[in-house]
Amino acid sequence: MNISNHFDLKGKTAIVTGGGNGIGKACCKILGAYGANIVVSDLTLEYAESVANEIRSDGGKAIAVACNVTKDEDLVNVVTVAKETYGGIEILVNNAGGGGGGRENPFKIDVDRFKWVFELNLFSAWRLTQLCAPEMQKSGYGSVINITSMGSINKSPNMSAYASSKAALNHMTANLAFDYGEFGIRLNCVGPGATRTKALASVLTPEIEQRILKNTPIKRLGEVEDISGAVLYFAAPISEWVSGQVLFVNGGGVQTLD
Repeated sequence: MNISNHFDLKGKTAIVTGGGNGIGKACCKILGAYGANIVVSDLTLEYAESVANEIRSDGGKAIAVACNVTKDEDLVNVVTVAKETYGGIEILVNNAGGGGGGRENPFKIDVDRFKWVFELNLFSAWRLTQLCAPEMQKSGYGSVINITSMGSINKSPNMSAYASSKAALNHMTANLAFDYGEFGIRLNCVGPGATRTKALASVLTPEIEQRILKNTPIKRLGEVEDISGAVLYFAAPISEWVSGQVLFVNGGGVQTLD
């Protein structure tokens, strides 16, 4: 491989779910900066359009698509729009997710909510991968990056739905790497530690931050760009022999609240 091409994404198309803010937005912008055509998918079209506009203003190519990843027709549509606009799909970042936040009291959470967390965090990633894989096979290049969580390996109170769905995402990714590898499609996970996003801000207090940093050797919280850098690595040709892996980006810590 020519060293100058290690991070070259020109001519490749990337779908990013939950791309309208936070980690998803950072992923859209870094992949666009390295030449990829970006399909910014978000539940809120206004947010997606704002990110797409930023990428185009910086000289990149991007479109916005509204998508509720728990609705199959929306997943089919985002793939269809990507193919019709750019001719193919090479990169998929399954970033949309939710749940957790210490709000899943097992005595209070209802069955439908528990199922919904799995629909959002696990099934949507499986289904969108299934839809994109034939296009990746045609192009001869495929990289699926699933955004997991430190919750997938930590043990925390009131997190059973979210944490188990992310643990399942890790294992699903490793298994699908076997299924799709012969077709030139790689699957990997990036696991953010405590990263400054709106989701973290909703539960973060100065006390909690200090408790997190106690278990973090690099003494700061993560920024969304820390996570998107790892996504770029998995998306780019430099990682063409890496598949089935989980990379935790967490400042070197376990980030549990003791």
